Amino acid sequence: MTIRYEANPPKILPDVNIDESIIKFIEKIKIISKKCDAIHITENVLGHQRVSPIRIGEIIKKEIPNLPITVSLRVRDKTEKEIIKFVDTCVSIGFTGILVLMGDPSQSGAPDSGQVSSSVASMLKEKGYDAKIDIYLSMSNKPNFSKIGKKIKANPKGFMTQAIQNIEQVKNISNNLKEFLIIPIVLFPSEKNQKSADFLGLNLSEYSKEFDKFVKEVHRITGDVLIISPNDFNGLNEYLKNNF
Repeated sequence: MTIRYEANPPKILPDVNIDESIIKFIEKIKIISKKCDAIHITENVLGHQRVSPIRIGEIIKKEIPNLPITVSLRVRDKTEKEIIKFVDTCVSIGFTGILVLMGDPSQSGAPDSGQVSSSVASMLKEKGYDAKIDIYLSMSNKPNFSKIGKKIKANPKGFMTQAIQNIEQVKNISNNLKEFLIIPIVLFPSEKNQKSADFLGLNLSEYSKEFDKFVKEVHRITGDVLIISPNDFNGLNEYLKNNF
């Protein structure tokens, strides 16, 4: 059984001590890693500048050596040279996988590099990186399978979905992409995460009453699930402690 936790590194803000933020962040990872099987570290979610997932992941790897770590790789603001350097570093640290994605537009207004996630995944495979680290691409929770040919042709290890709403979405994706590992993303339902649910267009009431049953059914179908809880660490930690 693979239960992953998504961790957003601390934002870089002018009035915040970054080193102190990192220490607090790592302590949270130490706590929740006792209840989950792996960690996924994001990169600049919503385009906000955050501490590098590589810097964070390297610290976690030293503190918790046996914890599998995957990381997001934003390509919209990186050149091919920068992408290669990022991946080489991930391999050298010992990360298990990379989620290649466009990423949200930069809040600073920085121009796009022109890189496309499916093309980057193909390039990394051509260079043999898939033998060193698992490569993932993102997938809509309601994909139009006739329009994702480039992603399928890139032949990643698997796909991490957008936050799912119901079991039917998971079955649809899993049944149509049987040759790939599917990692559905599930938002932990709580009042503190309501703002995130609204942003993602999710109706938490659809699965909140039987959340544990929902998570376990998703996992039964795919063998993997990534739980996100951007504003309620304690609530998710309590849930994992009581159910896994």
